[in-house]
Amino acid sequence: MATPEMKEALKNAADTIAKYVQNAATMTVETRYVEMGGDAKDSKLAARTVVKLDGDSETIMPMKKSPDGGLVVDTVMNEMHQENVQAAIDYRAEMLEKLLTILGGQ
Repeated sequence: MATPEMKEALKNAADTIAKYVQNAATMTVETRYVEMGGDAKDSKLAARTVVKLDGDSETIMPMKKSPDGGLVVDTVMNEMHQENVQAAIDYRAEMLEKLLTILGGQ
């Protein structure tokens, strides 16, 4: 039979895991910019991607005006943003894998 201390420890562990899973359910990656010499607190959003655990995603793309006045993707900023997104996805996958290993007792 579990002691009150053991029950409390298990409850705390379950709460911690539940919070982590809830936090991992939605991942938001923002790429921001600031002009050289500017203050980071004045940074502007260049791109944002939200990825949900169920696979849904939403992206705000970095765009710029073309010479003819139309909008085109800012490929340099987009590439940097996609690298940030991939790094975040890889990190989340690694953390979830570790969590599953801990839960599986391996």
